[in-house]
Amino acid sequence: MFSEIVIKVENLSKCYQIYDQPHDRLKQFILPRLQDMAGMPFKQYFREFWALKDVSFEVKKGETIGIIGRNGSGKSTLLQMICGTLNPTGGSIQIQGRIAALLELGSGFNPEFTGRENIYLNASILGLSADELADSLNLIIEFADIGDFLDQPIKTYSSGMVIRLAFSVAIYSNPNIFIIDEALAVGDFIFQQKCYKKLKEMQDQGVTIILVSHDFSSIVQFCKSTYVVKDGELVFGGTSKDAVNFYKKLYSCFTDLLEKPEDLPIKVFDIDALMCSQYQISKNLINYGDVKAEIYDWGILDRDSNVAQIIFSESTYEIVIRIKFNKDCHNPIIGYFFTDRQGREIVGTNTEYLKKSVGTRKAGEKLEIRFKQRFGLTSGEYSFNIGCSEYIGGVLIAHHRLYNLLNIHVTSDLLGVGFFVPETLLEVSSIQ
Repeated sequence: MFSEIVIKVENLSKCYQIYDQPHDRLKQFILPRLQDMAGMPFKQYFREFWALKDVSFEVKKGETIGIIGRNGSGKSTLLQMICGTLNPTGGSIQIQGRIAALLELGSGFNPEFTGRENIYLNASILGLSADELADSLNLIIEFADIGDFLDQPIKTYSSGMVIRLAFSVAIYSNPNIFIIDEALAVGDFIFQQKCYKKLKEMQDQGVTIILVSHDFSSIVQFCKSTYVVKDGELVFGGTSKDAVNFYKKLYSCFTDLLEKPEDLPIKVFDIDALMCSQYQISKNLINYGDVKAEIYDWGILDRDSNVAQIIFSESTYEIVIRIKFNKDCHNPIIGYFFTDRQGREIVGTNTEYLKKSVGTRKAGEKLEIRFKQRFGLTSGEYSFNIGCSEYIGGVLIAHHRLYNLLNIHVTSDLLGVGFFVPETLLEVSSIQ
């Protein structure tokens, strides 16, 4: 890793003029000049929208940083100004080195030109000389792997084919700085794997990379540090794991994390605060049961007893479920499980499976159950489900079940096949 700064952004701002009526634009062009000549006060015929406000950060040579935020938060505006395709309203940007960027699907391509012709066009935009392109042309074509479509117009391409060609040209333009704005999301799985392998090679070669993505597992895997953008401002900067956790809390909590950071995280032993109030409940929630017992609070806690909004596969967590009993219950069964996007049950347990009887509980009692474990799940989105049931007359009766309760993101530094990252001891030795 080198230490020199290749991107320096200082107090960067971008303001757009929003006109409510088409003729207001004409008024703004003419009337202020007339008002000035007549000595009258100026009147503004537009509203200001600040897409970015006083953004400052530095990126060192060889670093890979992530930028995350909701759609419309200002991420793309920031990248466009770094690339020079958009002029800032205020502030400054200093760049050292050649930039290659994937900002918008098909940007820099002429839809009427063939793929081969667009390679030459895009390469010239990126600053490649004829000799440099001649050295890289076969590599670009091989990496894109679009077959006979290479000599067909771009307008006949699928979105995946366009990104294949754009990514190939960008990586073989020998950039010092490589910027990706959610572009790989449209590619197929095999091509994404090939791209991420190439990104790792570029990291090893000391290329500076800025990655914008809603795929938090990629952010954590590839980026040493990450910035969170909200309403045009950088509201957090730190390690990628911390940034992703901050993002989840920021958009899941009822408390304003920015205005009242001292209020979060709420501790589980604070009996006046409900853990579940900090989560965004899934719209697909299935809530049912005879409420003989009722789940009134729940949460997933990290090792510091803070409510976790994201699960890191290698860390240990506690699933806490709090229940109040409206009627007497004999040995109720309390448990949880995670399902994948297809609704398949992936992992879970309950008090019966663990051979832990909670005994008879009287009406009015409250009970807290804690399951402590490392999940070991591979990166992805999972649904969190909890419930309380009881065998009555040999029939399992649901007192309270909350299915599809919460969408939880799991991220892992390790890759694996299937749903789990096994704890594996690897030994490598030479034999004769």
